[in-house]
Amino acid sequence: MIDTLDLTVIWAFIIAFAVFAYIVMDGFDLGIGILFPAFRPGAERDTAMNSVAPVWDGNETWLVLGGGGLFAVFPLAYAIIMPALYAPIIAMLLGLVFRGVAFEFRWRDPDHRAFWDIAFTGGSVVATLSQGIALGALLQGIKVEGRAYAGGWWDWLSPFTALVGIGLLFGYALLGATWLVMRTEGPLRDRARSLSLWLGGATLVAIGGVSAATPFLEGQYWERWFSMPNVLLTTQVPLLVGVAGFLFFRTLTRGADRAPFLIALGLFLLSFIGLGISIFPDIVPGRVTIWQAAAPHASQVFILVGAAVLIPLILTYTAYSYWVFRGKVDSSGYH
Repeated sequence: MIDTLDLTVIWAFIIAFAVFAYIVMDGFDLGIGILFPAFRPGAERDTAMNSVAPVWDGNETWLVLGGGGLFAVFPLAYAIIMPALYAPIIAMLLGLVFRGVAFEFRWRDPDHRAFWDIAFTGGSVVATLSQGIALGALLQGIKVEGRAYAGGWWDWLSPFTALVGIGLLFGYALLGATWLVMRTEGPLRDRARSLSLWLGGATLVAIGGVSAATPFLEGQYWERWFSMPNVLLTTQVPLLVGVAGFLFFRTLTRGADRAPFLIALGLFLLSFIGLGISIFPDIVPGRVTIWQAAAPHASQVFILVGAAVLIPLILTYTAYSYWVFRGKVDSSGYH
């Protein structure tokens, strides 16, 4: 039966799922790092960090799965994309390293906590901007000749990639703020709620700006969004974004704690669906399809066996971790 399945499509969805899981799970703790200077030193910053302490490093499992899956299942795409995005990817990894080190050392080296707080914020900002710029560079197109990258070192940097990077910065900050609304109490929750209001507006503007610019980057994007009968389905995405935006502000201003975070996740899901509409079935947009980039069928089957075991395990321990550490948190921990 497995021979009758299109494993390439299945693997494309597995990797897309891993990338989306990383975005939504690591996004809110990167967002907390981005917003860290807005919180008062002491109890507020400690509470914000305690809210993600039990889960932050496990969230990055999905980044490893997405990157490793790309290398193993779509080696041609990996060989093209990596040289094109070396600079932002290296910057992202360095940012994640600084953030991780700062996360641990701010507790163990209290005499230099101010320095580690700066490193925590700086690492979060650099990692987020790098992810957005890398996504923007992929969308705007990568120069390919034959089976290799043919562009220059600075091709990843453009006004569009900067727009995507800044948009992701607002988006992750929104996830971080709404996470704190859901998980904290008192002045910190009130501060996070007020931040969520303007971050929600900024995120919606960024989504609109990126969405308006994307169809003009590649002719295929325009066709996939606006040709008939595609347009009858694709127009539902911006309509749902508008509905989600309305519900976000409505629930936030009415004092809801959990709904704003869930709706913010919904905005990311809709944006991810829009990304899929633009590029699928390409993996290097306009250049290489998932079938052209795929590893041999036997290799896909072999790796799928491992994934079929590991992914349910990852989902199980992740769900268990979030369940154990549910509820509100203060500077001393969960309660």
